[in-house]
Amino acid sequence: MSQTMSSDYHPHNHDQCIEEALQTASAICQNNGVRLTPLRKTVLELVWQSHQPVGAYEVLAQLAKLESRSAQPPTVYRALDFLLEQGLIHRLSSLNAFIGCPHPGESHHGSFLICKQCRTTQEVDHAAINNAIQSCASEQGFIVSESSIELTGLCRHCVTSGDTTDTDMNEVS
Repeated sequence: MSQTMSSDYHPHNHDQCIEEALQTASAICQNNGVRLTPLRKTVLELVWQSHQPVGAYEVLAQLAKLESRSAQPPTVYRALDFLLEQGLIHRLSSLNAFIGCPHPGESHHGSFLICKQCRTTQEVDHAAINNAIQSCASEQGFIVSESSIELTGLCRHCVTSGDTTDTDMNEVS
């Protein structure tokens, strides 16, 4: 099913996007001396199915449709934890959901733009944001070991389509 998806942020061939994520994951796991088991690979692929955050129980439900034997929640959570530890996905705390990392293997701070309307989520890596975090922490004598910034609002597509139902954005000038 090769199709070109028009993600609001980056038009691209989504099947190729998924394939590249899986190939990168295989290489990272091999370099780290860990196994990307068939279940872990399938969970990673399910997380990458769209550029929208997916919850653990959504992954579990999708997994049940794919496999003859049903996976249990602890199995899915272990696979997600493994993918997090390897830097292949991110956890979005505000949504209690997961999204694929477009920069696996690179040390970076996660900053996310989350559309409240269509749920499309984009990870951004911006030097000014990263520098501001480091500067603020340094001023306080604090060493940042992990950070995640989650910004919610409306993506370009939802703004231009005029579909702003169920958002607070109509009140912002």
